[in-house]
Amino acid sequence: MNIVSLSNSYDADFVDEVEKESKQNVSLCYQCGNCTAGCPYTSFYDIPVSQIMRLVQAGQRETVLSCKSLWLCATCESCTTRCPNEIDVARIMDVLRHMARRAGKAPEPQVKTFTDSFLASVEKHGRVFEMGLMVSYMTKTGRLMTDSDLAPKILPKGKLAFTPHGIVGKQEVANIFKRYNEERDS
Repeated sequence: MNIVSLSNSYDADFVDEVEKESKQNVSLCYQCGNCTAGCPYTSFYDIPVSQIMRLVQAGQRETVLSCKSLWLCATCESCTTRCPNEIDVARIMDVLRHMARRAGKAPEPQVKTFTDSFLASVEKHGRVFEMGLMVSYMTKTGRLMTDSDLAPKILPKGKLAFTPHGIVGKQEVANIFKRYNEERDS
């Protein structure tokens, strides 16, 4: 069990930033634990979701933005659907991940590289282009032969296309990224 010291000073600006960016009131969380109980990744987290929410309430910027849990969250929204106070916990986790990226707090460079490659693929193609994502990630990390033994099993099954799939709404996805970038930069 990790022990988190709350003796660090309270960072009111951090709480305000999280609430402003997520449009959620973190003080509504009364630590029922439903978010943690419903999270499929809890066993892999260094800090469970309910404790992250408590640390946000306590203004513990460094502890929250440095935890690995932010990067493991799949944004499946189990936490959000289970919250009795209708807090969009998944949105808060997403905001915290963005704040951690801006603060240079990615726990492992390869995790940030994968996230950046994934988002760039979605921004460019409207959805993830798996082969392009793999090439981008492997090129940036130098892990060129990682999982190459899987190629003979996957390629014949058509699981990885060599060209991106066209989608309806590609421009709408591009507009989401554009709005996000404009809000972030303002």
